[in-house]
Amino acid sequence: MTSPTPSPSSSPLADKRRLFVTTALPYANGAFHIGHMMEYIQADIWVRLQRMLGHEVHFVCADDAHGAPIMIAAEKAGQTPQQFVAGIAAGRQAYLDGFLIRFDNWHSTDGPENHRLAQDIYRALRKAGLIYARSIEQFYDPVKGMFLPDRYIKGHCPKCDAADQYGDSCEVCGAVYGPTELRQPYSVLSGATPELRSSEHYFFQLSSPRCAEFLRDWTQGNGAHGVPRLQAEMLNKVREWFAVDEHGHGGLADWDISRDAPYFGIEIPDAPGKYFYVWLDAPIGYLASLKNHFDKGQAAAHWHEASRTQQSFDEFIADPAVEQVHFIGKDIVYFHTLFWPAMLHYSGRKTPSQINVHGHVTVGGEKMSKSRGTGISPLRYLELKLDPEWLRYYLAAKLSARVDDLDFGPEDFVARVNSDLIGKYVNIASRASRFIAQHFEGRLDYVGATDPLREAAAALAHDVRAALDGREYARALREIMAHADRINAAFDSAQPWVLAKDPARRAELQDVCSRALAGFWTLSVLLAPVLPATASRVARELFGLERDFLWGDCTELPRRVAPYRHLMQRVDPAALQRLLEPEAAPAAPAAPATSAAAAPRAEAAAPQTIGIDDFARVDLRIARIHDAQAVEGSTKLLRLSLDLGEHDDAGQPRLRNVFSGIASAYDPAALVGKLTVVVANLAPRKMKFGLSEGMVLAASGDDGTPGIFLLSPDTGARPGMRVS
Repeated sequence: MTSPTPSPSSSPLADKRRLFVTTALPYANGAFHIGHMMEYIQADIWVRLQRMLGHEVHFVCADDAHGAPIMIAAEKAGQTPQQFVAGIAAGRQAYLDGFLIRFDNWHSTDGPENHRLAQDIYRALRKAGLIYARSIEQFYDPVKGMFLPDRYIKGHCPKCDAADQYGDSCEVCGAVYGPTELRQPYSVLSGATPELRSSEHYFFQLSSPRCAEFLRDWTQGNGAHGVPRLQAEMLNKVREWFAVDEHGHGGLADWDISRDAPYFGIEIPDAPGKYFYVWLDAPIGYLASLKNHFDKGQAAAHWHEASRTQQSFDEFIADPAVEQVHFIGKDIVYFHTLFWPAMLHYSGRKTPSQINVHGHVTVGGEKMSKSRGTGISPLRYLELKLDPEWLRYYLAAKLSARVDDLDFGPEDFVARVNSDLIGKYVNIASRASRFIAQHFEGRLDYVGATDPLREAAAALAHDVRAALDGREYARALREIMAHADRINAAFDSAQPWVLAKDPARRAELQDVCSRALAGFWTLSVLLAPVLPATASRVARELFGLERDFLWGDCTELPRRVAPYRHLMQRVDPAALQRLLEPEAAPAAPAAPATSAAAAPRAEAAAPQTIGIDDFARVDLRIARIHDAQAVEGSTKLLRLSLDLGEHDDAGQPRLRNVFSGIASAYDPAALVGKLTVVVANLAPRKMKFGLSEGMVLAASGDDGTPGIFLLSPDTGARPGMRVS
């Protein structure tokens, strides 16, 4: 089967770009969520476009492995931090491969490259006169033997006296304060009363006039090819951080870059017992992963043919032609637009060319939360055999260069995928190739001039390329699908099923079907960054290429086509619904997510003997009843709002909603502030009155003794403590 084999690109070598591309480093304390996948897919589409254009691309990432939360989580798991991080990292590739995300290298911020680079950059900043030390006071846990981050301190709000508020803000009155202002503070880790101790900390002098002047210019400037480094929304936000009011308040503040032992991180040179705060070494992990990539010899595969001599990591990263492009979420802009460029500049390194910021993924307008039953598990998506390219297309069809949140709608997902990918795109190949196979043995031929066909393809490719390169993915896909509509309309207007009945009109039939398939060829090239697996099958199986599509293929006309083979199926709404249902927790008891006393009891049976491992799977936690309300329409249930010492995906305190069948025994108002015991790992259950996220424990008599008795822990217990 013969097909066109155009050169990879018609552009001269001098036009080639050299790109170093990263996504934000995921914190190594949990599995990927849908927000991670959205960011990786967004970056992967952009990278695939650049590769199709023939540019040199090095696309890297790493696990963000340091910090107190990982150290504490590892201790709870009975592991070293390195073992804990390695266990998390071992599960990464299944997600990346599953969603066709092709990083060139994946590393860890605990690698030797990051240790050396972080210390070298610190020494350079110190030499530049931007590091100083001063003593600060902070809370110390005498039981754990460590200084406490704000999130590990609770107490009474200094403004409204609400109990069990975190060390930075009150969720009752909304006040913001420092942890040392809390009344009756206690350590979330041990329950001990923390002590106020002094410690010498190291600071990066971001408030220095030279830093401020540099950052004002840098944030407002352009990177490569005249493209602004920051989006307009982000530039407006950054300007707020520079603002100083009439009282002299505001402006850039110096940055505390040190933490005291014990701490899992990188030691500060010449400062025994001091470690870099995780946010100093995390972005340096971008450089460390790239260095690891070069040191392994993998980078050579991406260099331009016959154009450059072999380069080291240091030579590459210092090359003025190299563009450093970051894809990040809007919640970490402060670090990437202020600290990161300042660190690079004043350590004598190149600064980023572009920082591309995106919003969050929401569902029904609310931020996704697996614990609330509104999360989407990427691994669950793959386990259900849902096509990863459906999700790639759906996310791309809603992404733009703006910092807008992306709302996932199940009905919208089904309609968009089935309409665009099946009803418009795949439909062209399945219909047109049938006539070519039946009447022309796979040969394509065109009657009359084909220049208009090529010119239309070139114009479309130009617009789509510009949109994709500018991260206006939604606009690019709208243009692609509008072209698919034109192809389908022309095909229907020609009525090939009528032409096939008239032997005298076979040339016309062949031309109609050939032009439709030429359009399908062009669409497939343009969709390749978004649908890489399908586009590869089209190139190799349908049109007989011995390689994947290149961008220069857009204007070529195919000459043969193989018999059509099924490319993609429709979304089954039932399968998608299974994805959105809360997953059953394997550790949960087989009981409804209400109080143990809520259901009528059958005749008591002798309990089955269990082992300690069976008991350990049930996660019993202390909870404080933050609020209790009667449930309209039920005489048995109370709606409880419970504090288990948890945080949401953004690190903010969150309460659980639990329905409990104890209304006959308790006045709701009398329950507020009480401590109780909750089964914390029970699968969320959708009830008539809402979602129940656990089960409070209560006792009642098997022998007919009246009454329901809520279990309460002894004095001194704190929300979040585990019962064992």
